[in-house]
Amino acid sequence: MTASPPDSLFNRLEPLLAQVTKPIQYVGGELNAVTKDWADTDLHWVLMYPDAYEVGQPNQGQAILYEVLNEVDWVLAERVFSVWPDLEQRMRAVGLPLLSLESHRPVNRFDVLGVSLATELGYTNLLNALDLAGITLHSVDRAEDEPFVVVGGHCASNPEPVADFIDVAVLGDGEEAVLEFSRIIRDWQTAGRPEGRVGALARLAATGRFYVPRFYDVSYAPSGAIAKISPNRPGVPYQVQRWILTNLDEWAYPRRPLVPLAETVHERYSVEIFRGCTRGCRFCQAGMITRPVRERTLPVIGSMVDQGLAATGLDEVGLLSLSSADHTEIGEITRQLADRYQGSQVSLSLPSTRVDAFNIDLAAELARNGRRSGLTFAPEGGTERIRAVINKNVSEENLIQTVTTAFAGGWRSVKLYFMCGLPSETDEDVLAIADLAHRVIETGRQAAGHRDIGCTISIGAFVPKPHTPFQWIGQTDPEVANERMRQLKQRVRDDRQCGRAIGIRYSDGRPGLIEGLLARGDRRVGRVIEAVWRDGGIFDGWSEHFDFDRWVRCAEEQLVPQGVSLAWYTTRDRPVTEVLPWDHLNLGLDRNWLWADYQDALAGRAVHDCRWDDCNDCGVCPEFGVDIEIGPSGRPLLPLSVVNSSLG
Repeated sequence: MTASPPDSLFNRLEPLLAQVTKPIQYVGGELNAVTKDWADTDLHWVLMYPDAYEVGQPNQGQAILYEVLNEVDWVLAERVFSVWPDLEQRMRAVGLPLLSLESHRPVNRFDVLGVSLATELGYTNLLNALDLAGITLHSVDRAEDEPFVVVGGHCASNPEPVADFIDVAVLGDGEEAVLEFSRIIRDWQTAGRPEGRVGALARLAATGRFYVPRFYDVSYAPSGAIAKISPNRPGVPYQVQRWILTNLDEWAYPRRPLVPLAETVHERYSVEIFRGCTRGCRFCQAGMITRPVRERTLPVIGSMVDQGLAATGLDEVGLLSLSSADHTEIGEITRQLADRYQGSQVSLSLPSTRVDAFNIDLAAELARNGRRSGLTFAPEGGTERIRAVINKNVSEENLIQTVTTAFAGGWRSVKLYFMCGLPSETDEDVLAIADLAHRVIETGRQAAGHRDIGCTISIGAFVPKPHTPFQWIGQTDPEVANERMRQLKQRVRDDRQCGRAIGIRYSDGRPGLIEGLLARGDRRVGRVIEAVWRDGGIFDGWSEHFDFDRWVRCAEEQLVPQGVSLAWYTTRDRPVTEVLPWDHLNLGLDRNWLWADYQDALAGRAVHDCRWDDCNDCGVCPEFGVDIEIGPSGRPLLPLSVVNSSLG
């Protein structure tokens, strides 16, 4: 929204970099970074992941949108990440605002600030970034020339806690959404910006596919629950719909992802082999809100890997999805990729694997180049009863058979992920995790023929999320969860036969309670976020920065005068009749179906996967006119040539 191109402020930033840790993360200039002439483009985006560069740079969503936008000749897209406190203090001291990474221009001079919200504990970083950038904190107070603040990502499925700070929320897949958003804003600019900022937002809201919180009023009942959510402007729909991308083969991104200069949490070329999941794990928001399953075909996956490795020089390929081993042709994908890269330095990985979708042949293909790492599985619950509650239909025998085969095949370690605080959970459900790990070690030793076998169990706190069957359930008090995890650790220590071979890692349950507040909160929770930020709260996703007592204090100060509390938002069960803060945001899931699945959970009844069985009537496909898109395609990933042809 600027008449003249803003200047780069790198000359002011550079002297500060010698005084901070990891200065390379602020320099930019990575391989495959895109630079465009500001004056030659009509619309200027800056894409933000509200965390440190090392966490945000590998984010697949941001990488995709960066390429999608920059392929449009009249759009410029740059990036920005949260500034670590050491540099932030120095920037504020000299009056230097938040800068983009590519051109080091002030973020507040861009037309659009697009923020990927992947975790609720990043909300204070969002507020901090707005303030450091010099962008007015509350959206209703923003001037005509300030950027539109747009959020997407899984947390945008309930943006109400940050509604006061954003202009627009995008629900669902972002590829088509950012292009349509750009077209609407460009047309509004070309038309002379009728009605100013509100006019642009009205055009977006009128589509029914961009959520503009300021155009919706929320009223509350004496009980504290929401009484009504309704539009306050003509032409604004009562519900906002989610974006769903179909035919993923036509959207083969990222093609040329950036190669980071600084160390990051993942350094691999990632290919999303399918999107969505219909396994029906009741705790999993990602699986619920990304339905239906849409697979990429083998030729496209092969081409993406070939081009991506050539463009980056990376030597690890991550085959991504919510459960990658469920791809209908995963065996052919791994075999043909292993054939192609045999003898090279390229390794393959499946970051997410279900016990009942895994087989030793698949693992062998992944390890063919000699990088045999530990295997990771997620039973989630320690007993078959609790696994039935969460619809994680994996028996103990499934797990034991899988790990036995793996240990017999040469693997020496396995990692198992669980959750604590699941609905209807008892102490025994958690303590059974130790018994399961004991059996894994015993059977592993027998299968391997030696005692050099290890098992690591990692346990996280369960947080109920919107748009899942557990959206109505009361969250387990963190003190209860922490005590159960303490007892579990003691049970492992007391195991004289196998205890030393079992590692245990668990996280404090208290951050999970705050995550629960932010996940299922309404607009009143925005005051808590702001109070925490004004009190110094940032980087709450990092244990060294998270301050539970500060969150509790600010929640009491801000919520009690409004007739609610931290416990009201977290540990309280909700009746089916209660209006939920996200009920006006249509992700396609039938509310009655979610409630029925919740009742099935309490009864321990399983729900099948509609990929392989009949439709479950969740509502997504008929609501949006889409369908499951799965193979087999019958087409080979090769004839891409084998990299090391001397191997024949």
